[in-house]
Amino acid sequence: MRNVLSGMLLFVALGALASRRLDGPRLAAPAAGRREASRPEAGAPMIPVKGVVAAQLKSTFNEGRAGHLHHAIDILAPRGTPVIAAVDGTVRKLFVSRAGGITLYEYDLAGERSYYYAHLDAYAPGIREGLAVHQGDVLGYVGTTGNAPANTPHLHFAIDVLPPTKEWWKGEPIDPYPILTTSASELR
Repeated sequence: MRNVLSGMLLFVALGALASRRLDGPRLAAPAAGRREASRPEAGAPMIPVKGVVAAQLKSTFNEGRAGHLHHAIDILAPRGTPVIAAVDGTVRKLFVSRAGGITLYEYDLAGERSYYYAHLDAYAPGIREGLAVHQGDVLGYVGTTGNAPANTPHLHFAIDVLPPTKEWWKGEPIDPYPILTTSASELR
């Protein structure tokens, strides 16, 4: 009986080895119609605040702000939470302004869109203009600089389609909310 059990275990073990790929571990594929959690579709922007998921986002694009439309999304998170690159791209401009406080402009690899990160508490070490960044790289940290309420740390995040002249201040705003909630985070 012992030999039969040993033989069966060896048979099962050999079968498992034969079914494994030799170039790495096998990963179960997501069920049809599902995406892996926290992984945006290829080329799609990811939620630019570490640990925030789509269900936590609120559309604020068309809300009024001191005489103008918001044209961005505010992503609330604790002060100091890492702000990450939404896409692969290049840091084009580091800027401090009265309204946005500590800000960063990132262009995508094609130079077609600008991604604006504002109210940062600080930049991440090594961040500089011209730096190539990859989706998920830490750019800075959530804060309340500029005109953000001191008790409401958040990332003001905007996406603009750049004009042919590539001026970061002249882009055409597009609503980040449907982009971030469609492309990112949760299994469906």
